[in-house]
Amino acid sequence: MTSSPARPLWQGRTLALVGIVLFAFSLRSAVASLSPLFDHISADFALPAAVIGLIGTAPPVCFAVFGLLTPALERRFGLERLAVVAMAVVAVGLVARSLAPSSGLLLAGTAFVFAAVGTGNILLPPLVKRYFPDRIGLMTTVFSTTMAVSTFLPALVAVPVADATDWHASLGLWAVFALIATIPWIALALRRHADGADDDIEQASPRVFGRMWRIPLAWALLVAFAVSSTIAYTSFAWMPKMLVEIAGVTPATAGALLSLFGFMGLPASLVVPLLVTRLNATRALFGVAVVTGFAGIAGLLFAPTAAPWLWVVLIGLAPLLFPVVLVLVGLRTRTHEGAVALSGFVQSGGYAIAALFPVGIGLLHDATGSWTGPLIVLACVVAAAIPAGAVAARRHTVEDDWSRPHGAW
Repeated sequence: MTSSPARPLWQGRTLALVGIVLFAFSLRSAVASLSPLFDHISADFALPAAVIGLIGTAPPVCFAVFGLLTPALERRFGLERLAVVAMAVVAVGLVARSLAPSSGLLLAGTAFVFAAVGTGNILLPPLVKRYFPDRIGLMTTVFSTTMAVSTFLPALVAVPVADATDWHASLGLWAVFALIATIPWIALALRRHADGADDDIEQASPRVFGRMWRIPLAWALLVAFAVSSTIAYTSFAWMPKMLVEIAGVTPATAGALLSLFGFMGLPASLVVPLLVTRLNATRALFGVAVVTGFAGIAGLLFAPTAAPWLWVVLIGLAPLLFPVVLVLVGLRTRTHEGAVALSGFVQSGGYAIAALFPVGIGLLHDATGSWTGPLIVLACVVAAAIPAGAVAARRHTVEDDWSRPHGAW
């Protein structure tokens, strides 16, 4: 693996730094700002359980589909221009969603937003690799921490804003940040065009994306990403109901514990990328994710009422694999085209797998009338991170993995 000599973080790339922070903030605030307002919205029009279920399933499905499409879109538009388009679409979708007069249009606007967010998810690691090749760990910390903050912040302010104004304003508020996020990327796109750099981009061809299917390292990162996403989306969908039924907490306490679960992503995002880049702690971090995941699930299985907050904290640490994978996308590639292709492969496949579990866990619970089966399934999901970590921890790149049996990249 090659590395660039470090230079001051702000030197010649202030716009990129600001752009990445605003971009990351808008990706998660768009996702996290809706569910707290379901009660307010249902006062204006019917919000069937089926629609709520589809809204809960929409993020990983849209992320998977547009994760597959993003490498082709990036070849057509380039990173900076596609970032502008993604943020503009997020802003338009957020406004449309905030004005929705029915549950069907609310769902349509939400899917529109998540489609653009799915594209943005894929772009972040390659953008970091392009502008901060010497600071991959630090910048992954910056944007993953921003994403963690913008995951729990909307849940805290959505209801107070809706109470002070209405749910339309509370949902539409976040479009402002998405619009602001387009500004630095417009400037950077114009700068690259003026410098004649548009024609020099090392494009991620379909051939390179196809190679990922035959590279063990790519599959290891995909599995790790799927484990993290499955735990996260299943918990956001079912943890409150599970805690009420098996831990005996009140619905209000269950909501607070869900916020605690989301908050656990913040300390992980602060330290994990630096531990990976500076201490090569990938194997140890996989171990922490597996052990805490098992411990939290075991607590809910065998002693749910003893310390529900502790079980939530432990399960909330398992998705620390999310920032691990994001930083490894940059570290386990040598080229721009490799980073785009690997990011698309890992995130689209991981989200596609994760999309199956919120629905599947619900069906299993309904069929058995118990949370034992669903918790055992989640334990099996966590176990899948063990072999994935063994492969991902090796210090090599996808280009190396391909070149050994197949020749030049």
